[in-house]
Amino acid sequence: MTTKKKKSLTFKILAGMLAGLLVGAILNLIGPNDIVHTYLIGGIFDLGGKIFIAALKLLVVPIVLVSLVCGTAALGNIRELGIIGGKTLGLYLLTTALAVIIALVVALVVAPGVGFHLSTTATFTGKDSPPFLDTLINIFPTNPFKALTDGNMLQIIVFSLLFGLAITVSGAPGKRVLSIFQDLNKVVMKLVMMLMEVAPYGVFFLLAKVFAEQGFGAIVPLAKYFFTVLFVLFLHAFISYPALLKALSGLNPIRFFKNFKRPIVFAFSTASSNATIPITMESVENQCGVKNSIASFTIPLGATINMDGTAIMQGVATIFIAQVYGVHLGPTALLMVIMTATLASVGTAGVPGVGLIMLAMVFRQVGLPVEGIGLILGVDRLLDMTRTAVNITGDGVVTCIVAKSEKQLSETTFNAETIKKEKEVTL
Repeated sequence: MTTKKKKSLTFKILAGMLAGLLVGAILNLIGPNDIVHTYLIGGIFDLGGKIFIAALKLLVVPIVLVSLVCGTAALGNIRELGIIGGKTLGLYLLTTALAVIIALVVALVVAPGVGFHLSTTATFTGKDSPPFLDTLINIFPTNPFKALTDGNMLQIIVFSLLFGLAITVSGAPGKRVLSIFQDLNKVVMKLVMMLMEVAPYGVFFLLAKVFAEQGFGAIVPLAKYFFTVLFVLFLHAFISYPALLKALSGLNPIRFFKNFKRPIVFAFSTASSNATIPITMESVENQCGVKNSIASFTIPLGATINMDGTAIMQGVATIFIAQVYGVHLGPTALLMVIMTATLASVGTAGVPGVGLIMLAMVFRQVGLPVEGIGLILGVDRLLDMTRTAVNITGDGVVTCIVAKSEKQLSETTFNAETIKKEKEVTL
């Protein structure tokens, strides 16, 4: 009965996504219409999409705080947390470095900027990112309530870890507090399931608005760049991740994608890793069989610092803009791009507009004009949705690898459908 409901919900979400894409594209083809734009695109679609995103974001802080406190308390000791933290951070940096390397290689082969001509160049003013040391210092909250109110994910993670560790060493009082958090965790997850029932409508509103405003026509002038980025995103998602998952955990990549399809759809439609956290955690725990003690740490951390999709965009965009402006990038400059993009995925976490800020950092590092970002702004919104889907897929893969290595993953749950089919064949 439960499996049927989940399949039905996934089908409804995919249907909502497809319907939104088609309706938006048709409205875009119809052309300018004040009534349609004011009351439908800027009215119903905009309102419905914003309410849905607001509802998702509403759950982010409670689910990260409560789930991470429970997960840390379940680990029981600092040494175990240190091992898990080291593995998680190492894997996130590895996948990001791999992503930008693949992007650079493919972009150099395809050469998307060669022969590109544009009569006018849009301008982009990059915001300065905070210094790396300041970012490290700001990870530690001076006021946990302010961190919760501001939604500062890294500070919330640090506070939750410390609070969870304090619970484990507090004896009987700690057990009483933990039981409250465990009950809260069940209530918050129930709230996630309630929200998922209206998800197909939220997905429809979001995509209908995006494609009604952008349309497919925005892709034409930058088609070579657009499809190069898209190709590398798919290459990383469906070749690199499955290879890492199989090599480091032995888990079946096809089974993983079947278990993880719902967060991918959500991430694509919302273009926000943070807003997708509740759905990602629900999926890795209930469909992939990862214990909460692992998922509660790796998923919020990944949504904050793991930016493989963004790194891919940076790699392709760097080669593209260099070719457009006729700037030659030697081996040293390319190595600098890899290092900057990889480390910046941690250093600029939590900064608004992080993708373009990181790209401006990379451009400055290798001497490219920052205003070149203006060339790719037109198609960035469409690519951003795919980038986010790739980012959270990386979060799920790393979570499963870490959980399997720590014996915190139920292979029975992970392979539930496969086992069921095998039993049916036997019968």
